[in-house]
Amino acid sequence: MNTRSRIAVLASGRGSNLQCLLDAIAGGQLDAEIVGVLSDKPAAAALGKVPPALRWARSPREFDNREAFDAALGDALAACRPDWVICAGYMRILGAAFVERFQGRLVNIHPSLLPLHKGLDTHARAIEAGDAEHGASVHFVVPELDAGNVIAQARVPVLAGDSAEQLARRVLAVEHPLLLATARLLVAGRVAEQGGIIQLDGQSLLSPLRLDSDGTLAG
Repeated sequence: MNTRSRIAVLASGRGSNLQCLLDAIAGGQLDAEIVGVLSDKPAAAALGKVPPALRWARSPREFDNREAFDAALGDALAACRPDWVICAGYMRILGAAFVERFQGRLVNIHPSLLPLHKGLDTHARAIEAGDAEHGASVHFVVPELDAGNVIAQARVPVLAGDSAEQLARRVLAVEHPLLLATARLLVAGRVAEQGGIIQLDGQSLLSPLRLDSDGTLAG
């Protein structure tokens, strides 16, 4: 019997983080299977990384309101029977009803060191703020934007003269190993959220795990 963890991915763009997961699965580094890729952008390149049977994409413009789109997305996602739902470059805000429907198994990767720089344009904002460090975070999703408990983070220095594009490239280089390392914890059943607190191996995680240079996570 196949006991691999079932992962569904929400994506709006090119799908580089999705490709990282697919490569890790193919290489035996992640004991999981991708059971669906869902998007609010029918032309999203991420959709082309999986067979047609695993794709779902609808434009929100096809629906009367946000709630109707979220309900359709939620129904399609539930049909995938995912153990975990990973938002990987999904650029649409998820409504409270959707988040509650998948609470505890819905995570997002965000390009900043949360709680700093929630939302968009994080790289330019980090430079403007004079931050010494920037990076990426994987966190549980809650109805408030980018406000859920953070599981793990990866950090990069902000260098003198950095442009937003240069900083973005360095952050993307750590996003992939960060997402993979966190996904491995999730599918192994080592991480859960109980009572608003992250549990790692049954113990409360008081601060986010940090990605080491070798691609492993440490407290």
